[in-house]
Amino acid sequence: MPSRKKTTMFASAFCSCVSSFVLICVVLATQQWVSSKVRFTRTNTSVTINLDYGLFQGTCEQLVEAGLQVSKKTFQVADSLSSTETRSTNVAIIVILVLSLLTSLLSSGFTCTNTVSNPYQTFLGPIGVYTWNSICGILILIAMILFPVNIEAHNLSEELAYGCSTSLEKCIYSKHSYGYSYWLMLLILLLNTASAIIIYFYDHARYSKKKEQERPIENAPKDVILF
Repeated sequence: MPSRKKTTMFASAFCSCVSSFVLICVVLATQQWVSSKVRFTRTNTSVTINLDYGLFQGTCEQLVEAGLQVSKKTFQVADSLSSTETRSTNVAIIVILVLSLLTSLLSSGFTCTNTVSNPYQTFLGPIGVYTWNSICGILILIAMILFPVNIEAHNLSEELAYGCSTSLEKCIYSKHSYGYSYWLMLLILLLNTASAIIIYFYDHARYSKKKEQERPIENAPKDVILF
């Protein structure tokens, strides 16, 4: 059975990993990734499209310059994308988040195993926790970078706006505000870092204790050594 200290440390890391897993599920399931306001020219007038969307679906509403507002419309992101760049980047973000979900699940499994037992294999201990937490953190960071790139460089919001209305001509203004679904990924990064730090402190303390036990003669009195 593991010591009380090990159980406490790995149980804390387990809670952090489980929280990370739950938050990744929330990020994938919700559509509050970004809110965009995009203005287009139309014959003798201008049209503003307000968008709220995530990786899978979103809502849009149309506001004509004269003050006429069209009711909200729900759309599927994949069906509204025609550009190869925006479509492939969106799919890449989904795949990356699914992979991060799997690595977070593995990290939770490893920390849970170490909470209740002492596995013999080295990789099932702290090294495995470091590995899966690092991979999960890197994947989340990549997703956080790719999503703004898809909006700012590939004009994702403008492309989705074209699918919400007809007769739109040139985009003259766009403004984007990232929602809580996007910023939750920053919290996931912090949770992964916290898990790794907790295990590091436990591993460092165990290593220091092991070194002390391997060199008892250095701490022995001189008369004992002479004897």
